[in-house]
Amino acid sequence: MKKQKGFSLIELLIVVAIILIIAAIAIPNLLRSRMAANEASAVGSLRTINTAEVTYATTYPSIGFAGLGALGGTAPCTSAVSTAACLLDDVLSGSTHTKSGYLFTVAGLTGTPVVTYTSVATPTVTGQSGQRGFYSDQSGVIRYTTDGSAPTNSSPAL
Repeated sequence: MKKQKGFSLIELLIVVAIILIIAAIAIPNLLRSRMAANEASAVGSLRTINTAEVTYATTYPSIGFAGLGALGGTAPCTSAVSTAACLLDDVLSGSTHTKSGYLFTVAGLTGTPVVTYTSVATPTVTGQSGQRGFYSDQSGVIRYTTDGSAPTNSSPAL
């Protein structure tokens, strides 16, 4: 009689069990890494918004600071005007204001010229797209909360 070549059912089940154990260890680390990357992207985007606000206020001193829509423009943005300054990409300045799992808002734009503003980045799904919320204003200091809620100017600085 010839001996059959191949794997037994037990051997295949052991291999599948080992793969599942490795996946159970690796997937949570992957999710934490993605949240950390999203948070880093949100901080970088707030810095970009701060730079765009200062540039806009310098370019248009009679207007002062502006909202996200005025800081950007529809792609391709070729001619800068006060209503579409071409300082932000259309991802941040577009209609949804979301990037890398974070929602961005700019508020506090009152008076003429506008001399103060607040920019906030909050996770779209707390605990999944990010864990911390971020805040900045005309001072340029970035602040955060650990529960994903919208921070204020009294929140701790990064």
